[in-house]
Amino acid sequence: MEFATFILAAQRGYHQSSSSVIRNSIEQAVLSEQARFNTAWFAEHHFNNYSLVPSPLMMVAHCAGVTETIRLGTGVCVLPLYQPQRLLSEIGFADVVSNGRLELGVGSGYQQFEFERFGVDVDEAPDVFSEYLGVLLKGLKQKIFEHDGQYEKIPPTAISVRTVQKPTPPIWIAAGSARSMGRAYCEGHNLFVTAFHDGLETLRMLRESMEKAAASEGKNAAQAKISLLRCCYASDNAAEINSYLDNARFQRRLSEALHQRRQQSQDGYLLQETPTQQDLSFDAMRENLPIGSVNRVIDRLLEEMDILKPDQIAIQTQLGDFDHKTMLRQIELWGDKIIPALNKALGHRVARSQRPELN
Repeated sequence: MEFATFILAAQRGYHQSSSSVIRNSIEQAVLSEQARFNTAWFAEHHFNNYSLVPSPLMMVAHCAGVTETIRLGTGVCVLPLYQPQRLLSEIGFADVVSNGRLELGVGSGYQQFEFERFGVDVDEAPDVFSEYLGVLLKGLKQKIFEHDGQYEKIPPTAISVRTVQKPTPPIWIAAGSARSMGRAYCEGHNLFVTAFHDGLETLRMLRESMEKAAASEGKNAAQAKISLLRCCYASDNAAEINSYLDNARFQRRLSEALHQRRQQSQDGYLLQETPTQQDLSFDAMRENLPIGSVNRVIDRLLEEMDILKPDQIAIQTQLGDFDHKTMLRQIELWGDKIIPALNKALGHRVARSQRPELN
């Protein structure tokens, strides 16, 4: 099992400077390597405080210089907001400076607030994403490529800085629909999925959706690598847990508002969180999520792994204004106790499954 940190780089209020949010995010990525996480993922968002990373590839390029072994991922590049031919050069550059450690996550995006400011129609995002991903695959695999599509027409073009990883870095698709899942299975990409703050039943439905998508392409679900984005926190300190849950709920409120095209800002930048009927109580979140004592987190994650069968768990670290030093201690705790315990338990399960039956 692989483990990753997912770094959103959020700003909950003006009491956090943008520079401190970014520097704290980088420090969490560096510590993730020391704690033996496999990957650090960086989000992409624009023009508000939901996330302050405008280019995950820039974060990858920077963190490549302050780390050595951890893989560095874009979670995700919002393809409709790019010129794909320029993005190809930046992908190549990021993979070169990281010595082939780039994990390329891509998605279609969903926030109308962002799309309007780029002059892009968010309702066309799935179709634009589909075409642009095709352009990326051509440019990554072909020395000289061209494209004649609905949204881009590119004459014969060569990318000067090409990726170290051949034919491409691992490609991950943010998969929230049968269409995106099906494409991942059809083309051999990996899946990036989330159950948000829901519990086991949502994970079961998510697994069923992946199995149906795989079957529709003549594949089985195990033929794609799966990463599950999850809010997880281990502590016996109730105040710490409540602060983490409060910040997780804050992020979800902002995400839902942006997805539903409800603008909640008094000054054009800082989004105001508003309670909604979809809000879960802290008790419900503790019940649904791997939250609580170290043993509770381990046991719950093993249960979730049995249902979803992911290849990677990506835990959300940088949320809202959760205390940075406390989160650094949490990352260390995962490296010292939780990851070793989970791998040990999974190893025992594999050993038992391979043990010959006695007649």
